[in-house]
Amino acid sequence: MLELINRPKNEAEVNTMSPLTWAYIGDSVYELFIRMNLVNTTKYKPHKLHIEAIKYVKARAQAEILKKIENELTDREKEIVKRGRNAENHHLPKNATVQDYMYSTGFEALIGYLYLTRQNERLKYILNKCVEEK
Repeated sequence: MLELINRPKNEAEVNTMSPLTWAYIGDSVYELFIRMNLVNTTKYKPHKLHIEAIKYVKARAQAEILKKIENELTDREKEIVKRGRNAENHHLPKNATVQDYMYSTGFEALIGYLYLTRQNERLKYILNKCVEEK
């Protein structure tokens, strides 16, 4: 499926994007991963799938996951998280603290960056760790 989606050709091109753009893409990639994981591992009906997915994709959950896997990140990945976390974003969801939202944005930026730079093996590893750690 990844081959069906037109992604940037190289890391230099991705590096010119805003960390909020990485987070925008990372949010979608992460949510699709979680949804597919639930569909493949449970027999829940759609409403229950949605309820279960929220446990993974809400800001607090993403912030907690990031804190659990932080020691496994490379220095470059930590830098990407920091850029995402510190990006100036004037949006705050109603059910998140500012700190959780900032950390979740950093997490999503990392997922988006890995996806956009085609670091598929590393992305798979981190996504699978997220499910293990939850």
